Amino acid sequence: MLASLINDIENWDLLSTSPFWLALTAFQIWMFVHAIRNREWVWALFIFIGWGIAAFWYYFTKYQDGSSGARGFELPGAGSRARIRELQGKIHHLDNAYHHFQLGDIYFQKGRFAEAEKCYRAALEREPNDIDTRAHLGQCLLRLKRPAEARPLLDGVCRENAAHDFGYSLMAYAETLTALNETDAALNIWLHVVERHSYPRAKVQLAEIYLARNQNDLAKTQLNEVIADDIHAPSFQRKRDRVWVRRAKSLLK
Repeated sequence: MLASLINDIENWDLLSTSPFWLALTAFQIWMFVHAIRNREWVWALFIFIGWGIAAFWYYFTKYQDGSSGARGFELPGAGSRARIRELQGKIHHLDNAYHHFQLGDIYFQKGRFAEAEKCYRAALEREPNDIDTRAHLGQCLLRLKRPAEARPLLDGVCRENAAHDFGYSLMAYAETLTALNETDAALNIWLHVVERHSYPRAKVQLAEIYLARNQNDLAKTQLNEVIADDIHAPSFQRKRDRVWVRRAKSLLK
């Protein structure tokens, strides 16, 4: 079928005389221009390469959605793109710390750490003592491979509230110390975390320190717990932790 369509597209005489192809081409251009004007870049790409099918899909899910007020199907990432535009509008009009922080979190989740850093710093300019912003900026700097800058932020957060973000700030602090070759301090923090939580992220990295010290039995205990817990974990948790489960299985070999 695809080969037939390609042959038809290459047959310009058919395109210029067939009412069907002329109408389809006009419709596709209409939807393509609409997507560009509404900054729906992913949709525009699909319409450009989809030849008809994507244009109809866009019409029923996005074009009519915009005219009727109904919520239609969105491509992956469309919701976050809409949220980014919404927050940028709020920042333009209100310019408060919370909206900068929320926008930073979206960029962080998308792996756009440089943009997240700018948002977190803008939030701190408006609320310098906010613990959530300091914690997330510290984690952002760690992922930007700037652990020396991350350390004072995460250290301050964990001293203020060791249970912040359900232990995630503490794990980020341990990773920061490891990146700075302060493994003794990192070991103590990982022990603190695994006493209170069953995070594979903590157990695997604790096991790695044990392995580096030739404490293989202690490492095996942590790694076996990761694999055993994974069997009984709900699907969303297994998906989230699969990178650590794979690492645990690799280390056990």
